[in-house]
Amino acid sequence: MEKKSHTAKSLLLSGSKKRIAYISSLHQGSKHDYTMLQTCFPAEQHWFKSLTLRLDLGFQGFEDLYQCRKVYLPIKKKRVAKAQSNELSEAQKQWNKQQAQQRIGVEHSIGGMKRYRILSNRLRLKSTALIDTIIGVCAGLWNFILN
Repeated sequence: MEKKSHTAKSLLLSGSKKRIAYISSLHQGSKHDYTMLQTCFPAEQHWFKSLTLRLDLGFQGFEDLYQCRKVYLPIKKKRVAKAQSNELSEAQKQWNKQQAQQRIGVEHSIGGMKRYRILSNRLRLKSTALIDTIIGVCAGLWNFILN
């Protein structure tokens, strides 16, 4: 029988050139991505006013609270009753595919950080400050390799 794992996660902002611009401190794994964003970047301060953002489905409702130049979010299937269909149309699927192709740079930057095996394997450290430092160093090394 496997032990329960207590996950921790960080919020990461990356540009189209795969460079990591920001990494938040660690949060509990059960905390939702959008809640982490609201904690790190309060909406009153207009953090993203001059930026174009490409977000994933974890940030539904972003446009309601934050101001920015342009937001690209994938289209989500609607919740419907059992007998009805909730499939996306071909145009919606094509839109989601285009958005995924634009967002792939962020996924590559996360993968670039994970090339350092300390982030790929299970960390048995108890100190969240030390884990934050390790993540920051790996992000810095990844940015250094991109230069």
